[in-house]
Amino acid sequence: MKAITFDDFGTADVLQLTDVPEPVLRPDDLLVRNRAVGVNRADLNQRRGAYGRADFGDSTLMGLEIAGEVIAMGANVAGFALGDHVMGIVGGGAYAEIARIDHRMAMHVPPGLDDAQAAAVPEVFVTAHEALVHLGRLEAGERVLIHAAAGGVGSAAVQLAHAVGAQVFASASGDKLDRVRALGADVVIDHRTQDFAEVVAAETGGRGVDVVIDFVGAPYFERNVRALADGGRLVQVGVMGGTAGASMPIDRLLFGHLQIMGTVMKSRTPAVKQAMTRRFAQRWLAQFGAGELRPVIDTVLPLAQAAEAHRRMEAGLNVGKIVLSVP
Repeated sequence: MKAITFDDFGTADVLQLTDVPEPVLRPDDLLVRNRAVGVNRADLNQRRGAYGRADFGDSTLMGLEIAGEVIAMGANVAGFALGDHVMGIVGGGAYAEIARIDHRMAMHVPPGLDDAQAAAVPEVFVTAHEALVHLGRLEAGERVLIHAAAGGVGSAAVQLAHAVGAQVFASASGDKLDRVRALGADVVIDHRTQDFAEVVAAETGGRGVDVVIDFVGAPYFERNVRALADGGRLVQVGVMGGTAGASMPIDRLLFGHLQIMGTVMKSRTPAVKQAMTRRFAQRWLAQFGAGELRPVIDTVLPLAQAAEAHRRMEAGLNVGKIVLSVP
């Protein structure tokens, strides 16, 4: 089968389309003929060498989310049939014509979603739900600040927060604010020209927000903590801005009764990932079929153009998901 591989770590230019063996079916697996593949920031990290040559359970090949048709099933599989259209998160191996996925990580594609849309759902919406609802415990009537709101997980989080009934503050670059507002953000913040902490303070009368979802890391950390209302929760999902130099205002943490949590899906155990997928599917999957939630697609490129997809994400040009189509 065809798949994207690379011989050496480096820039997007190292990616190449080559022939590799098909994955071997295991008892709990579905074998899926991929039709579309979601591109994630973890793919860029893997290409650069952040994870070495580790096998994350499914494959040493790149790629974490798939959408396609079931072509074979292991002996332990229940709830699926040959020919089913499925989507889900894999521990590697998505950038290929065929992938295997533990059936407990797979979800049936809701009616009305095409292949590209289905591939844009699993990683970002499962991650957003875990951060926002399961860990952040966001409730109707509360306020939430979502950074990098034009990205894959960010755009999913804005939609979920709006659906929960929260007041949504969202930061992104100025050229993306209209699209973020259209997803359900109530207050949009241009991170290039505005201080998000000042905007939050002004809009809330100094009270702050109940939840912050952050992907940036050290450059935002202290301001995130100070932007929280008493009893507020900060959920750290990424560190795009690095980890060095973060300052902890311990007085605010202590006297504000704040909570700080981190979540990274890629390094979680299979059992935890399965539980995360179940929680998301039980609460939200039907709303995709009803059109109440929708994946945000930035660009769809052929699998052979994976390098161009990586360049677009690295340049920060995307609003929503970049997807690779598989012929």
